[in-house]
Amino acid sequence: MTIEEYMEDVAPEQKEAFARLMQVVDENIPTGFTKEIQYGMPSYVVPKTRYPDGYHCDTSLSLPFFAIAAQKRHIAVYHMGLSANEPLLSWFQAEYPKHMTTKLNMGKGCIRFTNPKKIPYKLIGELASKVTVDEWIHQYETAIKN
Repeated sequence: MTIEEYMEDVAPEQKEAFARLMQVVDENIPTGFTKEIQYGMPSYVVPKTRYPDGYHCDTSLSLPFFAIAAQKRHIAVYHMGLSANEPLLSWFQAEYPKHMTTKLNMGKGCIRFTNPKKIPYKLIGELASKVTVDEWIHQYETAIKN
């Protein structure tokens, strides 16, 4: 599956919000991450050319960092760094209420938006921009070794 094919399958009520979210991440993610389908969703990864070891769960895969998925009842943003970087998580949790009136719907590294008309694009763009490839590799290796 390609990213274009994934986008074609997004539900009509989510399509505009999903496309805008992808655009915001594309515009803000630091140089060096590449976009591909990973685990069935559009993902931003550290390519194997930059990090040949790949992902410890499946070393044939590039190192995942950020992904966006259109689920049945929500749009999900997956940020691997949130679970590995306490200051980043604290920053995001503190910033969220400044952009949204709804309660943060979040798992360990997954942020869920049940209303496609209420997505804090600026905040998600800023979140996407906060960790460079080198910083992510360092965080990842530190977390895996511990």
